[in-house]
Amino acid sequence: MNYLQDSPTFRPHPRSVEFKHQNISAVLKGLGEDWIPGYKPAFNFQMTLVDAVARWLASNPAWLGRHPAARPPTGLADAAPIWIGPPPTLSNQPLPQELEQMQHIARKFDVAERYERNRALGRAGEERVLTHERAALKSAGRHDLACKVRWVSEEDGDGAGYDIASFAPDGRPRLIKVKTTNGWERTPFHISRNELAVAEERRSEWSLFRLWNFARAPNAFELHSPLDAHVSLTATSFQARFF
Repeated sequence: MNYLQDSPTFRPHPRSVEFKHQNISAVLKGLGEDWIPGYKPAFNFQMTLVDAVARWLASNPAWLGRHPAARPPTGLADAAPIWIGPPPTLSNQPLPQELEQMQHIARKFDVAERYERNRALGRAGEERVLTHERAALKSAGRHDLACKVRWVSEEDGDGAGYDIASFAPDGRPRLIKVKTTNGWERTPFHISRNELAVAEERRSEWSLFRLWNFARAPNAFELHSPLDAHVSLTATSFQARFF
């Protein structure tokens, strides 16, 4: 078989090529990235494919930024509200084999940490949620509140425990922490001790606005405090202090 593949007359079957591309799309999904257009992810792939795809991405970083939406927007022209769907739950999780492969890739390549370092994507997501909140309030007839929505992390810097200070249509404050990824809705993300503390202290106001599939067509869902009712929180680092 290897001899045939190396032969100049060898031509792989179109279906096998298509399925291999679907496998690669599944690996990209596990890495939290946009997959190959036209090739729906197909699972039950060999884990050696994951290493090969990761090496290729490292050598071709421009591929990840090929969509304009993956780069920071230059203005606030796209003001349409984002459709907000249901969050991931046990009832809508994928098949066990698919979920296991996705979780294995996410752990091995620390997908959450990769996204934490992607400042440009994070900022673009925050800007998109800012426009969403203003548009939603205007649609509800609250132009007075829309003009008061603030991009806190941009104006005051990180540290508040949320990124956007907005309002519900009835005037109640909304403190929104934005987490953005290009991959699927179950891509893991980082959350800081301070963000968790603010979520606990201001439960009625704080929410996590999760943007996913951002590079192609942003989708979203919201999680409310307490977060451990929705996700499994895992300590990834510890502070070491002298006695």
